[in-house]
Amino acid sequence: QVHLVESGGGLVQPGGSLRLSCATSGINIGAYTMAWYRRAPGNQRELVASITNDDTANYAESVKGRFTISRDNAKNTAYLQVNGLRREDTAVYYCFANGAPSRNSYWGQGTQVTVSS
Repeated sequence: QVHLVESGGGLVQPGGSLRLSCATSGINIGAYTMAWYRRAPGNQRELVASITNDDTANYAESVKGRFTISRDNAKNTAYLQVNGLRREDTAVYYCFANGAPSRNSYWGQGTQVTVSS
């Protein structure tokens, strides 16, 4: 059975930082593109960042230069370092293991990030 468990969210002041983790079990993330999405209240889920299995990273324009995605295949864990947080970054952040086209894909349950003074 596959599990993706996010952690590291919380309440932070504007300008603050967090490190989100996505611990997985039941899959070898080395075979997956790992991604982080977020959903703000009233909005659709949006892609924040992704990293391929050859470590090519891509970011949404709104987070470039502030967020960094990484992966540790030996720990089967993906990370999202979020710096320079803004109120508009408030959302539930979800981890996604993209197995397309040859494998199933999986979602985590999400971790809440709230940016407020």
